Amino acid sequence: MVSLPLSMEDVAALYREHEAAHAWDHVLRVYRLAERIARAEGADMRVVLTAALLHDIVHTGPDHHRRSASRARAILRDEPSAFVDAVAHCIEAHRFRAGPTPQTLEAQVLHDADKLDAIGAIGVARAFAYAGHHGSRLWAPFAAVQEAPPPSGQAYTPVHEFWYKLQHIIDRLYTPTARRLARQRHAFMVAFFQRLEQECLGYL
Repeated sequence: MVSLPLSMEDVAALYREHEAAHAWDHVLRVYRLAERIARAEGADMRVVLTAALLHDIVHTGPDHHRRSASRARAILRDEPSAFVDAVAHCIEAHRFRAGPTPQTLEAQVLHDADKLDAIGAIGVARAFAYAGHHGSRLWAPFAAVQEAPPPSGQAYTPVHEFWYKLQHIIDRLYTPTARRLARQRHAFMVAFFQRLEQECLGYL
């Protein structure tokens, strides 16, 4: 049993106002995946699990990973500095589209756990939850998505998210455990968006 510096109840309270794609249930899924990957890969469990709990405490803005790391440092201020630095680096390095890159095994584990929650059935659900929350359209044809740079705002659909990010996640994972876990999730997600295309075009 790993002794963590925070209780689950205290951490859950930090996510009370988060939107569905980054809410407490997302954190719990990442926590469970991180625990599984860390155990298989031999990572420091206390660092990984603490970082998993705090990785999205700030969830808005393009620099939310850095702001979350900064807030985590404040929350963990009574912990040893080496531990705080390790946790903060995990949080700073968990983004897909922004650096820094993970420099430690623990940061790679958190990155991979967070990315696994972005693909598969739950990844599809999160993409549509995010689109709905932001008033975005739910579909765009692959032909249009492939021919143009990604739009911003409400014109950015879950299909854009799949095309520009989600389908590439499997190739950006660091740990063998995560890559193994990703295979079925990736296959399901690809099949879903292909089916969505066919249904929206009236072929099925």
